[in-house]
Amino acid sequence: MIREGRAAVLNEAGKDAEIIDITLDPPGPGEVLVKLHSSGVCHTDLTVKNLGGNGMQFPIVLGHEGAGTIEEVGEGVSHLKPGDPVVIAYRAPCEQCPACRRGDPRHCYMALRPKPRIHRKSDGALCSQVLRCGTFATHTVVHSKAAIKMPAEMPLDKACLIACGVVTGVGAAMNTSPVFPGARVAVIGCGGVGLSVIQGAKLMHASRIIAVDVNPTKLQWAKDFGATDVVNAREVDPVQRVRELTDDGWDGGVEFAYEATGIPVCTEQAVKMLSYGGTATTIGFPAADDAVNLNLGDMATGVYWNKAALHVCHCGDALPSHDFPLLAQLYLEGKLELDRMITQEIELGDVEAAFHKMEEGNVIRSVIRF
Repeated sequence: MIREGRAAVLNEAGKDAEIIDITLDPPGPGEVLVKLHSSGVCHTDLTVKNLGGNGMQFPIVLGHEGAGTIEEVGEGVSHLKPGDPVVIAYRAPCEQCPACRRGDPRHCYMALRPKPRIHRKSDGALCSQVLRCGTFATHTVVHSKAAIKMPAEMPLDKACLIACGVVTGVGAAMNTSPVFPGARVAVIGCGGVGLSVIQGAKLMHASRIIAVDVNPTKLQWAKDFGATDVVNAREVDPVQRVRELTDDGWDGGVEFAYEATGIPVCTEQAVKMLSYGGTATTIGFPAADDAVNLNLGDMATGVYWNKAALHVCHCGDALPSHDFPLLAQLYLEGKLELDRMITQEIELGDVEAAFHKMEEGNVIRSVIRF
């Protein structure tokens, strides 16, 4: 049966998102139709808009941080049924790529995707879905393995945050570059992802968590979420200050530094903040022509003499079928803070206003309620 719904869609490059009527084909084999309950507004969706679709074909249904309930299952789907609460993952392992075949699904090359099932009602045009999800919509169709069942007691307006920002940040500290107990950590950028890195480092029992930002509001958030120290990079040299705070007679520095801004110089700073043998992790979404310059020879902060490592984090290198239920359980046990991650609840028609608020820098997450 054809379903009808509404969605926030980019119809062409350079234009604001529009709320339009959509139709949805029934889910095909291995797919599910999800009725959305909530969707977080992530910076990646704003980036897709600002980059003119980022190579995707228009029209584009925005959104990739969604939670809802299964409304219909396609042929061959036996692990889900109508009514099941789910969070939508954008990186469900494909099971076919070299990484999956060698037993390393956390580094899957190509996530599973549904066939195009969403149409612009006005002309029948097939819609692309941001990161194979398209959650700024009343309904969407995704691969069944990308719909991760949640505990019945998990509130879906909180669960949706797990889908991207939270699993990316927490996963950076747990999976990409696992923090060891007692480690010193620096986090550059204290938006939703950076605050989740702080939470991940706390869960991994870091002894010191130094938050770096230029926004005093975000630095206060960082303290609230577990940072032991804060550095305002607008007022001081952040590299020098982090190394001063961690001075231990061995040139100072942190064992782990995480960049959560997408700004190239912040990756350079993360590397320079490291102690001997430390690991920097870049998380932020870069532009195509972004580049960094890394010093090799400086005796204190150079990559060679400091034996520095640089990792890249994609979605926390998550295995959604394992990590999403784990994060939900940590929330239910009071060990993961999600409630205070939500700055405001909005309606579907407020997406552009939420984008503007995000650009102002004083919002952690806006959550669309359907």
